[in-house]
Amino acid sequence: MSNVAPVSDGSQDLRVIRVVVNGETHTGMAESRTLLSDFLRHELGLTGTHVGCEQGVCGSCTVLVDGELCRSCLTFAAQVEGSRIETVEGIADGDELHPIQRAFQDNHGLQCGFCTPGMLITTRALIESNPDPSEAEIREHLSGNVCRCTGYAGIVAAVQQAAREIASADGGGA
Repeated sequence: MSNVAPVSDGSQDLRVIRVVVNGETHTGMAESRTLLSDFLRHELGLTGTHVGCEQGVCGSCTVLVDGELCRSCLTFAAQVEGSRIETVEGIADGDELHPIQRAFQDNHGLQCGFCTPGMLITTRALIESNPDPSEAEIREHLSGNVCRCTGYAGIVAAVQQAAREIASADGGGA
């Protein structure tokens, strides 16, 4: 846990949380019990991270913390003090969609969109660690992300397309 000293206003145990999110330094306040998903959404205004099951099962809240996949609904904001976080808002380059986002669009890898932020972040982590994943590896890697709309065929095709496009654009780095 963080060594950040609590700030007390008499009614709450508030902590100052400093993080780098999508390349920007942010400072916010959070109670010791505030979840990272709530901190991102309510304190920092980054609402792209969705909260589904609130038990770490569905994957909708997945973000990257210091390069590692993290269920933000199971992580306290105080635990990530000083960390680098990547959310779905950090995938695109301004108005230019990332190849992963384009591939999900091209392959109908999304319908209602609720699972999409977690799927995109998980896909990014997969392609960064394995630039040419097999279908079985894709399915295994995404097995912790639940989609109730698509049946996964479009999602798997999207990951395959994104991996090919990223590899051809820059030699495999996501």
